[in-house]
Amino acid sequence: MNTIPHWIDGAEVTSETTAPVFNPATGAEQAQVVLGGSAEIDAAVRAASAAFETWQDSSLSQRVQVMFNFRQLLVEHEEELGRIISAEHGKTVDDARGEITRGREVVEYVCGLGDVLKGSFSDQVSRGIDVHNFRQPLGVVAGITPFNFPAMVPLWMHPVAIATGNTFILKPSERDPSAANFVAELYRKAGLPDGVFNVVHGGKDAVDAILAHPGIEAVSFVGSTPIARYVHEQATAHGKRVQALGGAKNHAVVLPDADLEFAANHITAGAYGSAGERCMAVSVAVAVGETADALVAILERKANEVKVGPGDQPDVEMGPLVTKAAQERVENAVGTAAAQGATVVVDGRGLKIDDPAYADGFFTGPSLLDHVTTDMDAYQEELFGPVLAVVRADSLDQAIELINANPYGNGTALFTASGEAARRFQRRIKVGMIGINVPVPVPMSYYSFGGWKDSLIGDSPIHGPEGVRFYTRPKVVTTRWPQPAQQVTAGFNFPTSS
Repeated sequence: MNTIPHWIDGAEVTSETTAPVFNPATGAEQAQVVLGGSAEIDAAVRAASAAFETWQDSSLSQRVQVMFNFRQLLVEHEEELGRIISAEHGKTVDDARGEITRGREVVEYVCGLGDVLKGSFSDQVSRGIDVHNFRQPLGVVAGITPFNFPAMVPLWMHPVAIATGNTFILKPSERDPSAANFVAELYRKAGLPDGVFNVVHGGKDAVDAILAHPGIEAVSFVGSTPIARYVHEQATAHGKRVQALGGAKNHAVVLPDADLEFAANHITAGAYGSAGERCMAVSVAVAVGETADALVAILERKANEVKVGPGDQPDVEMGPLVTKAAQERVENAVGTAAAQGATVVVDGRGLKIDDPAYADGFFTGPSLLDHVTTDMDAYQEELFGPVLAVVRADSLDQAIELINANPYGNGTALFTASGEAARRFQRRIKVGMIGINVPVPVPMSYYSFGGWKDSLIGDSPIHGPEGVRFYTRPKVVTTRWPQPAQQVTAGFNFPTSS
C-alpha cells in the first residue's frame, strides 16, 4: 500500500495518522495519505519563513526563469499528471488534462511578471520632489484547496504567490492528494529552492492550524460556502488576508431565439462534465417561454447519450463520483426531487458498469429533472453531481429575477441570438462570471476568477491582477534630492505641493 507523505523543505515527511485514498472507479482503497496537524504546519511555516528571507530578494529574472521551467515541465508531464488525477478523483484523463492546461495559463501569466509588477513614477509632484510606488511580497502564505480540481485550483494560487516573492504552503484535499506532491517535484526540477513550496496533507486540524498560525500572512481557500465563511472568519480574526471562494448554483438561461441543439449540447457538457463536480457546472437550465418542451426533449436525448465509465478508458465522457458518500447523496437528491413534485426525465440512479472490475465503483448516471421549482431541495442545494434541473420562466426578465434571488452568484450563461437581450442580461444579472452562449464562463488567467453573494466571502477574487494584488502590498516613496547649497525650509503645517 502506497503512503503519500507531506513535502516540507524539499523532503518527504511522514505522520503517524493516515487516511485511505480510494480509486472511485473500483471503490477500492489504493493508498494511504498522512494527516498532519499543528506540528506539521509549524514545521512547514519554519521552512517557508527561512526560505522567504532569500526568495523575497531574488530577482524578477530568477523567479520568471523558474516559472518558465515549471511551465515547460507541466507540458511535458501533462499526461502523467492527468492520469494521477483521474485515478484519485475519477474524472476522465482528458478532463484532467484540461484542468492542467487552465492551471498552466496562470503560470504563463506570471511569466510576464516584469510587466505585471511594474510600478509608476510621477516626476516633479512638488518643487524638487518625485513620487513612485512598487509592490512587495507578504511572506509565508497558504492555500486550502478542494478535491474537484487537485491541479488547477492550486495552480491558480501558488504560481502567483511564488512569482511575486512569497513562499507557499499547500493543504490539498486528502481525497486526491498525489497531484500536489507531483507538482512539488516539478517545482524542484524547475529550480525552485527548498522551502519555497511545501505540501501538508490533513483535515480540519491542519486547516485550523493554518488559520491560527501567526507566521502565515494570507490564506487562499476554495470550497463550500459554509467552510468559506469559517475560513474567512477565523483567518481574519487572526489578522490574515483571505481569499474565500464558496459554492455555486449556476443557471443557464435559454431564450426562444436560441439554437436549441447548440444550447442543449453545451448545457449537457456543462452539467455532466466531471460528473457535475465543478463549482462552475451548469446545475439549472432556465427555459424561457415556449422553449421548454423542445429544450427538455433535446436535453433528454443528450443525457442518455453520455458515455459513463472509468476515467482512464477511451471514449468515456463522464467518470464516477469521488466517494461513495457523494454517490449516495446525489442519488438521494434525485429521489427527493421526485417526491417533491419534479419530473424525473432521465434517472441516473443505480447505474452499473458492465465490467465486474468496476462493480463497486462510485458511478451514477446523468439525471435530468423537469418542472423544478425554486422551493425544491434540488434547486436550493448545491448537489455537486450530475443532476440538471430545468426551471421554466415566462420571460427573460423573470429569469433574471429568479437568478438574482438565488443566494449564489458564481457563474451564469445566456443562450440567445439577440445582442440586446445579452446586453440587458449581463448588465442586470447579479453574478460574477457570465457567459453569452458559453456555458462554463471561466475567465482567462489575465482576468480574475470570483463570484458574487454567497459564492465569494469577502472581496478578494483569485488569480489575474486581483491575485497579484492579494499576494503583495504597496509602498509609495516620496523623494527629494536637494542640491548641497540649496536651502529648503521645513514647515510645521501639513505638507502640500507647490
